[in-house]
Formats: sequence, structure tokens, C-alpha cells
Amino acid sequence: MLHLQLRNELWKLFGKKRTYIGFAMFVLAQLVILLVFRFSRASSGMGALLENNGYDMTSFLSPLTAATFTNFWLAYLLLPLFGTLVGGDLVAKEAEDGTLRLILARPISRLRLLALKWVAGALFSLLLTLMLGLTGLLLGLTCFPWGGLFYFVPGESFAVFEPGTGLIRYSAAHLLMALKAISVMGLSFFFGCFNVKPAAATILALSLIFLSFILMNIPWFADLKPWFLTYHLNLWQQVYGDPIQWGRIGESLFLLVGFNATFFAGGVAVFSVRDIKS
Repeated sequence: MLHLQLRNELWKLFGKKRTYIGFAMFVLAQLVILLVFRFSRASSGMGALLENNGYDMTSFLSPLTAATFTNFWLAYLLLPLFGTLVGGDLVAKEAEDGTLRLILARPISRLRLLALKWVAGALFSLLLTLMLGLTGLLLGLTCFPWGGLFYFVPGESFAVFEPGTGLIRYSAAHLLMALKAISVMGLSFFFGCFNVKPAAATILALSLIFLSFILMNIPWFADLKPWFLTYHLNLWQQVYGDPIQWGRIGESLFLLVGFNATFFAGGVAVFSVRDIKS
């Protein structure tokens, strides 16, 4: 019975046209960024940076490098947007449409209903992130020959990896990026458990995420970075470190699991006392 109910939740989620907006926009954004990167001075500038540091430009201007460069910006901006959009819909949209009363007329507890909806949202978030990584590589293959991975964030990180190691780092980064997508989905899911519209749940979650991002990047708050949610949401960047800071990754993983448990428990507490009938 449990797997049938989960299947129904997934069917409802992926039966909505708006669910696919994120997939379509990711592919479009990747294509635009990749084309601009390939046919502008950006690629030559990155090649010059590599050669100035003693690396062969032709070995590291590759699909891995292009996909990492492209997905870095999408993970910061578009991933939270589409994660919160789906999370805010899971409960609030059904309440708005009036279908929650019909669902709860069946012998199913509110806790079980929310758990199934959260799992459906988590599976969507995982699929969205894996698609982001796969399409980034496939599009990169159309513009660059296969090679190593070059990762560069101005003022922060600079690392190069051989093709095999680079592919492992790239794959691991997107698995951790999925945890970011699940976490922002869980935050908007929490707000969606209140008596609010789906758009309000999405906007509230995005506002908190962007506020955390702004505070984290104010120079005078640099020593407070570990206290902000976005600091831990971006733990996927640590995979590109050389060496990898496993302690930093473990800390953020532990806290994100706690955040997600708190978001879900809070949503359950709020939803359990809501009057769905009136």
C-alpha cells in the first residue's frame, strides 16, 4: 500500500506541466552559457589563466571544465528557485485546489501523507540535480574534446584534475548538490504546510535563502559564515578542494540532515493542527 501511495504522489507531481519548467530552463540556461563561453573571449581568458600557471590549455578546456563552470552559477541561482517552487506546491497547492479534504477522508494519517509528499519532492530534487550534471557534460562534449577538469573561483579556489579524477569529483559534487536541492525543497515544504498560497511558500523560502546568502557574503560577517544556511548548502564545492576537507563536509552534512529533519517536523506540527474542512 505504501509504494502505491508514493507512486500516486509521484504521478501527481510529474503530471503537472510546471514540474518540467526546471528541467527545460536548466537545459536552456546551460546551452546559452556554454555557447557564450565557447564563442567569446571567456574561454581564451580561462586558457590564458591555465597557461600562466603552467598547464596545457588544450588538456583542461574540456566538457568537465565547461560543465563545472556552467553548473556553478546555476546551482547558486536557479536550483534554489525550482527546488522551492516544487516544495511549495506539494501541500499548499492541494489545499488551494481543495483536494486535501478528499485525500484525508481516506484512512491515512497526516504524518504519512506528509512523509510521502516529502519523499516525492526529494526524488524530484535528486532527479533534477542528476539531470543538471548529465546534460552539462553532454552539451560540453559538443564544444570541447574530452580532457581534465579545471575548477576556479576568483579569490577562493584553483584546482586541476586528470580526466578520471575530475569525473569522480564532478559526480560527487552533483550528488552533494542534490542535498542542497532537497534542503531548499524541504524549507518551502515547511512553509507550504501553513495555511498559505503556494507562491507565498516559495517566496518565503527563497527570501530566507537569499537573505542568508547576502549576510554570508558581507565582508564584515566573514567570521560568522558557519552560522548561515547557505554556507552549508554549498558544501558540494568542497569536493573540488585539493585536498578535500572531509571534516568540513561532514559538519555540513550533519547540519543539513538536522535542518531537513527540523523543517519536516515543523511542517508536521503545523499541518497536524490545521482545520482542513473549513
